[in-house]
Amino acid sequence: MGKGKTGNNEGTSPSASILALRFLWLVFVGVLLFVFWDRLLETLGLGTLLLILAVIGVSVTYWLRRLIIFWERWNLWLGLVVFAVALLGILAFFKPEDVNILEDASLGGTWGQAIIGNPGSDWQTALGIFRVIGVIIIGVALLAPDFARRETGNWTKRAIPALRQLLQKVKGSVMGLGKYYSEHPLHRRILLWIKEHRIPLISKAIRSSDPEDEPKKKPVPQPKASSRAAKVVLTDQPPGSSEEWQLPGIDLLDETVKVELSKTEAERRARAIEEALASYGVEAKVVQINQGPAVTQFGVEPGWDKKYKEVKDKDRYGNTRVRTEEVSRTRVKVERITSLANDLALALAAPSIRIEAPVPGKALVGIEVPNISAGLVPVREVLESAAFKRLSGRSRLALALGKGTSGEASVGDLAKMPHLLVAGATGSGKTVCLDAIIVSILMNNTPDKVRFIMIDPKRVELIAFDGVPHLMNPVITESERAVDVLKWLAHEMDNRYRRLAEVRAHNIEAYNKNTKVAKEMPSIVLIVDELADLMMLQSDEVEPLLCRLAQMGRAVGIHCVVATQRPSVDVITGLIKANFPTRISFAVASQVDSRTILDMMGAEKLLGRGDMLYLTPELSKPKRLQGCYVSSQELERLTAFWSKQARSQPIEVLTYTGEESSGDPLLDQARKLAKDGKQISVSYLQRQLRIGSARAEQLVRILQVEEGNKEGGAGKSDQETRPQS
Repeated sequence: MGKGKTGNNEGTSPSASILALRFLWLVFVGVLLFVFWDRLLETLGLGTLLLILAVIGVSVTYWLRRLIIFWERWNLWLGLVVFAVALLGILAFFKPEDVNILEDASLGGTWGQAIIGNPGSDWQTALGIFRVIGVIIIGVALLAPDFARRETGNWTKRAIPALRQLLQKVKGSVMGLGKYYSEHPLHRRILLWIKEHRIPLISKAIRSSDPEDEPKKKPVPQPKASSRAAKVVLTDQPPGSSEEWQLPGIDLLDETVKVELSKTEAERRARAIEEALASYGVEAKVVQINQGPAVTQFGVEPGWDKKYKEVKDKDRYGNTRVRTEEVSRTRVKVERITSLANDLALALAAPSIRIEAPVPGKALVGIEVPNISAGLVPVREVLESAAFKRLSGRSRLALALGKGTSGEASVGDLAKMPHLLVAGATGSGKTVCLDAIIVSILMNNTPDKVRFIMIDPKRVELIAFDGVPHLMNPVITESERAVDVLKWLAHEMDNRYRRLAEVRAHNIEAYNKNTKVAKEMPSIVLIVDELADLMMLQSDEVEPLLCRLAQMGRAVGIHCVVATQRPSVDVITGLIKANFPTRISFAVASQVDSRTILDMMGAEKLLGRGDMLYLTPELSKPKRLQGCYVSSQELERLTAFWSKQARSQPIEVLTYTGEESSGDPLLDQARKLAKDGKQISVSYLQRQLRIGSARAEQLVRILQVEEGNKEGGAGKSDQETRPQS
């Protein structure tokens, strides 16, 4: 019993000592508060109560041996301290009049007043409020870091695009002001005003340094046209200098309407592709999803074909055990994926899919699936893209083509193509593509930089651009007139080569930069909307002229853009294909048409409505794009803008008299053969002079005209001069 009592006394004595120490600690704290109460009240104001609560809380935490909480939950107690500081700032806005100690400070004390500053005026009070709000925000970030991080991320996602858009607008405004100043230089007007008012010293200094008062250099004499060349009546340049022309603003085109694509649907289709391939024994995984305006490309990484063998061994008890062991693994062949195109289309409920194997520059197989709702690509969106702005700064013939399968803007340089062949079935988007090409050039070039010659046998497509001052001739709709203009253009090409030879320039860029040249040479773009109609009526003349322009026109700034809805071998001949390396194919009817235009299959699986394949000499495979869309209202506004600036002087048209062939060096030999023989034919001239049928027919027609003039208009009989095939 005694031992038990002793043990109990020993067990209760530490508790009594601890209670005594706690009591002494409370007495010590109370004495300190009593002694420094006035000083604390002046310094912290009503925040002194918060200090008392803080001391009690720390003491209780120490007595419970939970000081580790200050390390584990550091953000919690630090956030409470920050909120206490914010409370002192809020209390500092109030000054009691009946408390002597706080009368000179505030309810927040001198510390609270230091937080908010000196709120003497309205703006100082507002500044103090903002300080308190900032402290509260810091406290929220410490107490609820996940909430603050999430809200900050959401705000950043909304703020950054808005800031980027604002910066783009500011950049566009600055560039617009710079372009306006370059077109309307204020300093030139000031100098002219000083000259006119004859301010003595300044005017003399200006006249001595002004390059305009220097004697102008004599222009390089232009070579005279050959007597055997075509007779041309044309105002080659529109009157006026480039400073008189105003480029259209981007506001003439419609605003961009972005279509949000469903990521959930894309992920569902990706899983469907993996499951469909797995059901046919093909291991593959979708590792990339590129969503375009009309097509989504799924990048599929082929898996492995694994071979196993059974291995028998015995365990330590002597029992036979069979296990499988991997022998080898090989990549799944691409042909196994491409052969399942129809099965994948069935699994995805798609009308058709196109498989690009492999994707250029990537170790993936691209499966292109049409979107449920196809979106349009406004031409304004591509014109405002960074890629087009970079290209238009280097080349005057920058073209807006459309968007790729991953949504990136696609542009092209007609000066490097240097000719473009467009083909596709009716309604697939050829004419809209031509409109986008013309709009791209009209938005960035004045008539003294680029000129157009447009041939539209259908009479209803390119006629919308009639009246634009860039046209060298009103839009041509008759096939006979088109042949005359092509002959004139070939003659103009020869004249340009003579002008380049005069200044020893090897291309139009070097010619325009030459200081000896008085006036720049504009580029000429030939647009033909329907080649099949011209080839059907006058293929013997159209094909050699077109091929000659395509072979030699690039160096002198002549470029051809030809479109046709019938890509057959009799329209797009081998000679034309050889001289048009850059091609665009819209949806066609069969694989034969796709091979004709692209030399490969694939165009027959396109969707139409602007879906196209773009092939250049730099690309090993065609690139799938969604072409730019231009509405009729946009064309009307752009045409009206340029028509208002058209000069009042009448623009003469191109004419061709047919005198070019009269200077043929073989004409004298043909006359001699006609004089020696009683009957002459096309085939006879071909054999004797070793020339082609087109040239032989031209010589026969000249001989007919000469014979008819000799006989007073009667001419020879048709039997004597009719070309014999």
